[in-house]
Amino acid sequence: MKENLWKWLGGILILYSIFAGLLIRVPDLPVIHESIRNLFYHVCMWFAMIVVMAVSFVNSLRFLRTFNLRYDTLAAEAARTGLLFGFLGILTGMVWARFTWGDFWVKDPQLNGAAVTILIYLAYLVLRSSIDEEQKRARISAVYAIFAFVLLIVFIGILPRLSEGSIHPGKGGNPGLGVNGLDSTMRLVFYPAIAGWVITGIIIWRIRVRLVQLKSRIDELND
Repeated sequence: MKENLWKWLGGILILYSIFAGLLIRVPDLPVIHESIRNLFYHVCMWFAMIVVMAVSFVNSLRFLRTFNLRYDTLAAEAARTGLLFGFLGILTGMVWARFTWGDFWVKDPQLNGAAVTILIYLAYLVLRSSIDEEQKRARISAVYAIFAFVLLIVFIGILPRLSEGSIHPGKGGNPGLGVNGLDSTMRLVFYPAIAGWVITGIIIWRIRVRLVQLKSRIDELND
């Protein structure tokens, strides 16, 4: 019952952010103009990705402390869920770039950092699929996931802010959307949108974990 409430809450918040994001008045900021509405989708998907990848990071640490394979499953499914939101973030970002900069991809530290982060986590999945023995796979994957999350923070959160050449909104080279770029009306949509996408990300992760556990039980019964 409680989980159903969270599902409803996540769905309602996302629907609210989609429709309100298209209908509310937005400030006419330099460079981005009306495309600022994508903030309610693109940025919030990245928030969801970071939160779910943090779940993978925490459960990787828990596995290395306990060597309980349950935590390996939690970490792996969180990484897979995070990649889903990462791809959605990349796609919505490319659409935003097309309308703002005239091209789907430009040489920018924020965009390149996001792409490298996605590749790092894709390599994590390739690594897992290349090792057959469960404990060995879990140990190596846990160590990799810890370093992957650190690199995520570096490539997405730190390096773009240190670069003066970034044209990404809100970064050093383009202050078009800074801390003061959100007016009170936009905040009424932006913060619920973050909550909605994060809640949805956690729910998807939990569903994936249950599917893996169910498959494992079926395999045990068949054996």
